[in-house]
Amino acid sequence: MIKQYAVIGLGRFGTSVARTLFRLGQEVLAIDTSEERVKYIADEVTHSLVADTTDANVLKNIGIANFDVVIVAIGENVQANIMTTLLLKELGVKYVLVKALNKMQGRVLEKIGADRVVYPERDMGKRVAHNLVAPNMVDYIELAQGFRISEFMAYKDMFGKSLRTLNLRFKYNLNVLLIKRAGGELISSPGPDDIIQMGDMLVLAGEKEALDNFERHQDQLKKQIK
Repeated sequence: MIKQYAVIGLGRFGTSVARTLFRLGQEVLAIDTSEERVKYIADEVTHSLVADTTDANVLKNIGIANFDVVIVAIGENVQANIMTTLLLKELGVKYVLVKALNKMQGRVLEKIGADRVVYPERDMGKRVAHNLVAPNMVDYIELAQGFRISEFMAYKDMFGKSLRTLNLRFKYNLNVLLIKRAGGELISSPGPDDIIQMGDMLVLAGEKEALDNFERHQDQLKKQIK
């Protein structure tokens, strides 16, 4: 299902989130006060805009309340981060995810209505640890409690098989959103007849338990093949 996302603040974290969402087939509006940053990402998102999001009228003119999710990724400017978050909730944005630099800022953001607060450095540490335990899981995005979008390197037993044959939706309750070929080709919304090749990266969506079950089952198969 395609949703509309707005990413406010195009530093390293915001740019990464915006690009990833767009590559996953979502509609993305990227916003920053820096014209240079907006130009840099313009070809990698649906729309991009130079705007001051601490101005309520600017947000109203953008139609920000119509977006499904707004990610506030403003970095060092704590005041702009908090003010933007406050205005978004006052204007009726359904789900606001905000980047915080520390726990104190995070508590303030939660008090003014942020639906979720993330701490990029801490969360990156969690991803590194997760990757050490599950090597085939390259990365993941936690969109809501218990629901993730994860990138997996295709397992050996998948090579040469179609998505229809693998039937991941029936076997694991997982949806294949995207296939990334080793040569850089992207297959968005892959069909049942698409064949998995060596070196493919699969972008899967589903509940955390379903993804963990898929990982465990594939590891068991890998051991049997050895």
